[in-house]
Amino acid sequence: GAGDRSAGLTQRPPRGDEPDLVVLDERMKQLHRLLRAVAQGTISVLLLGETGVGKEVIARTIHRYSPRATRPFVSINCAAIPEALLESELFGHERGAFTGAVKDKVGLLETAVGGTMFLDEVGEMPMPAQAKLLRAIELREIVRVGGVKPRPVDVRFVSATNRDLEALIEARAFRRDLFFRLNGIAVTVPPLRERLTELEGLARRFLTEFARSLGKPEPRLSPAAAAALRQHAWPGNVRELRNVVERAVLLCDDGEIRTEHLSLGDAPQPSSSQPLAPIEDDEPP
Repeated sequence: GAGDRSAGLTQRPPRGDEPDLVVLDERMKQLHRLLRAVAQGTISVLLLGETGVGKEVIARTIHRYSPRATRPFVSINCAAIPEALLESELFGHERGAFTGAVKDKVGLLETAVGGTMFLDEVGEMPMPAQAKLLRAIELREIVRVGGVKPRPVDVRFVSATNRDLEALIEARAFRRDLFFRLNGIAVTVPPLRERLTELEGLARRFLTEFARSLGKPEPRLSPAAAAALRQHAWPGNVRELRNVVERAVLLCDDGEIRTEHLSLGDAPQPSSSQPLAPIEDDEPP
């Protein structure tokens, strides 16, 4: 999930299994039953939750459960792309639409036709792009930047935010009509500290993944290290756990991860793959 954010956008075929997905907690089991039901239609889904809870993983899961699973899943992080480029990325542009537009560009919405479009950090979308997105959802068509010809787009929208969209609407920073279009059904993803039954399973999943990528034998988690993981507050959620485990796999050299390899006493480490955008101020404490 989070590793794609440096580019701001990704397009990957659906995978058979999600590396960040461990469903043991009762609330998460209920959430997945809801996702399976919701996935069968084309209703827009708005994913709510703190930064790092795995909203992109949930979006991919909706796509995988849906009749669109064989079609593209296309993701864009609205906070990671400069405002001047966002419309061009989403809607495409015609040659000559602006300085530097030397050839036609197909936008991500056209790329996602037949599949699912995931709008991450949708609360950061600038107002002009919001207006164009609303039109795309209502008319099921887009017009490229600098173009005049409408192009049909059959896309299922899944959006995610860690912002209070109602407050943004009140501040006139988010369109109420777009909010109603994106919020066909709202799904809240609980923070990691509220689903600690999944902590060890996620940690082991990440251990396996990182050890394999480094070509190292999978290290053991010492009982003290496992206890330290359970006692940590996880302000950065699943993304923080992923970073902690990756660092521990790199630091341990004798096949056992001990508490000193976890560095949990330090300030939470920002993910290197997070966009350097001024959105982190709005994270819940």
